[in-house]
Amino acid sequence: MTTNPDVRGAADRANDSAVVEWGARAGYAANGLIHLLIAWIAVRIAFGSGGGQEADQSGALATLADQSFGAVLLWVAVAAFALLVVWEVTEAFLRHETTDRIKAAAKAVAYGALGWTAFTFASGGHSNSDKTTRDFTATLMDAPGGQLLVGAVGLGVIGIGGYHVYKGWARKFLEDLREHPGRFAEISGRVGYIAKGVALGIVGVLFLVAAVQHKSGKASGLDGALRTLRDAPLGTVLLVVVGLGIAAFGVYSIARARYARV
Repeated sequence: MTTNPDVRGAADRANDSAVVEWGARAGYAANGLIHLLIAWIAVRIAFGSGGGQEADQSGALATLADQSFGAVLLWVAVAAFALLVVWEVTEAFLRHETTDRIKAAAKAVAYGALGWTAFTFASGGHSNSDKTTRDFTATLMDAPGGQLLVGAVGLGVIGIGGYHVYKGWARKFLEDLREHPGRFAEISGRVGYIAKGVALGIVGVLFLVAAVQHKSGKASGLDGALRTLRDAPLGTVLLVVVGLGIAAFGVYSIARARYARV
């Protein structure tokens, strides 16, 4: 696949921009903070003190918005995620391998969604990730071949979760860094990717259940997956372990802000 020279030149200039670089690094740090908050909410839910908080990005951002300095941090996160999206988009144009381009584009979409959610809270609004997931599943279910589409989404999410587990176990995440971040950050990354992969795997299974039972309400995001884990045998222990793993991913993401290959 070839890229128009003018487009490639613009992408190259943006990719080399100091503003974009530092913004991307700030985006990784913001993502780390969000995962630490998700972990905190998950552990609270495990011990029955989570209240109505969602253990996902929306819940983490809502928690941040409730702090006295939350509005400032949210706007910083919005700007950081926007620049991280710019960097990923430029990577999608500059990479030569198709798989690398697809990965960069997918990351741009994911960070863009996270940035939009941060913007919603920063501007005084609210968001419910689980409701968004259920609405999306209901719309998909009503389409021709809806059950197959929802099932395909479930398999796709399970595949992404499996890749996270592999990336953590094989330490492939170190390839995203310009130098070794230190033993503690490496262990955090390994544990974090595996824990996040497990959580995503449960999300995928819930989509498959929704497809098989033809019930869009069965589908759920990260919050629903973690609550499903809590209701399993030894659920409290399992949820605490996964919650700590998500915290480890947050620690790694903050380290990545410094060592990322940007």
